[in-house]
Amino acid sequence: MECPFCNLDMEKTRILDETQKTRTIISNPALVKLPLLVIPKKHVEKPSELDKQEREEIFNQIIKFQELLLKKFSGCDIKQHFKPFLKQDDYKINHLHFHIIPREFEDEIYKKCQINEKQVFKFLNQEELEEIKNKLLS
Repeated sequence: MECPFCNLDMEKTRILDETQKTRTIISNPALVKLPLLVIPKKHVEKPSELDKQEREEIFNQIIKFQELLLKKFSGCDIKQHFKPFLKQDDYKINHLHFHIIPREFEDEIYKKCQINEKQVFKFLNQEELEEIKNKLLS
């Protein structure tokens, strides 16, 4: 499957902004209005593959559009997923991108999935914290 972010149809794509190294586009809405994607122009799959200028431009765009969305919405999620264990398809693209998702109290995302978040996470005790640190840093 071709990379849809490397082969953007510039006529049809909803580009909001472009820098030397990035594009910010309106994503296809699912459960919220006005979801955005910040995408590096260079095809990479993870942030560590970006150079300093690319990282700077991406985060400048994320900050710029987060601030714009916060003038119209109560909150804003910023997410990036790296899942090399999944095949690329219409919902999973193997090209680094950051989601900027406007949020409101008890919006559709909350009602459909985040309402269950408390069941997924638990507080760690000191022993569990030490075990995690040792696994990660050793």
